[in-house]
Amino acid sequence: MTTTTGQVTGRVHSWDLSTGVDGPGTRFVLFVSGCPLRCLYCANPDTWRLRDGRVTSVDETLAEIGKYRAFVTTAGGGVTLTGGEPLLQPAFTGAVLRRCKEAGLHTALDTSGFLGDRADDALLADTDLVLLDVKSFDAATYRELTGGRLAPTLAFATRLDRLGVPMWIRYVLVPGWTDDEEHVDALGAFLAGLGTVDRVDVLPFHKLGAHKYAALGIPFPLRDTPGPGPGLVERVRGQFREHGLRAH
Repeated sequence: MTTTTGQVTGRVHSWDLSTGVDGPGTRFVLFVSGCPLRCLYCANPDTWRLRDGRVTSVDETLAEIGKYRAFVTTAGGGVTLTGGEPLLQPAFTGAVLRRCKEAGLHTALDTSGFLGDRADDALLADTDLVLLDVKSFDAATYRELTGGRLAPTLAFATRLDRLGVPMWIRYVLVPGWTDDEEHVDALGAFLAGLGTVDRVDVLPFHKLGAHKYAALGIPFPLRDTPGPGPGLVERVRGQFREHGLRAH
């Protein structure tokens, strides 16, 4: 790393363009390499290892984003940093967010919040929206599902609320894992107490990343787990709505 922002480097897996799922409008989505969690339903196991990413400077990243600036801004979008876990590389993530803000681009950070302490207030000041993945509201289930602890995510959510940073909550609905009515209700109550939660996205579990596990030669832990039916998805969304939350 150097003291010149543009020359700060990070390890990047890839980038893509998306609409409607990674923040408002059409987004330039940057997949940063490395993640401390091992979620059983992860669709991107190819982003887990930091060393597998391509070393890229902030200048190079902004040059790539610049090619699509007119497209994403016309469509009311911006730039989203995801992964992996962007906060595993806070210097690089913070520098990219800062440069995007200076360029007048809407910024979003997609994170589990597990490494929220690595995001200083300056990084969050350059973040227009946090897409916060809450894996489960039960500590034991969270540990079994991800290998990590729930408490850092809840502390990060509380801090974002205190700083006035808007949040979209992402909740992956996995039958037998995250569909417990009491746990969903408790999460809804917690989120309802945070003033900057704009919406809750209930994301049905899927197996679109199963081929990546096969290519990497590792087993897909939830290979035999079915996706949730429409009735279950609507039940969970309804539970969040009962707490006055916008659920999609």
